[in-house]
Amino acid sequence: MLALRDPAQAYRRVDFEARVSSADQRELVRMCYERVISSLGSAIHAHGKGDNGVKSQALTRALSALTALQVGVSGDDTMAGALAQFYTAARHAVLDSVLEFDARTLRNVRQDIADISAHLMGGH
Repeated sequence: MLALRDPAQAYRRVDFEARVSSADQRELVRMCYERVISSLGSAIHAHGKGDNGVKSQALTRALSALTALQVGVSGDDTMAGALAQFYTAARHAVLDSVLEFDARTLRNVRQDIADISAHLMGGH
């Protein structure tokens, strides 16, 4: 039914699912970073336009990607602990923005994710 209303969104969903099914672990992490960055950008933009439906969908996508990143942290080293703590804080910031939207905080989270992605993924 969604495909009839928004063919572009249906295409993006199929494209994303195809990428996920053929991705290795590193690519999945990269995709999660991309998803958080783009979703937070969409939420901020939608909030500015007063489009609560798009904002809500974007925040949900960002939360899903952050959850996947958080669950995927492994190891006992300092880096794993720091990433787990950061992802938890980022999820809380996004969840808080569901109730009381804070574009500034979300911009900061978005930039932090972009920085981490660039560092860990080798200059994304």
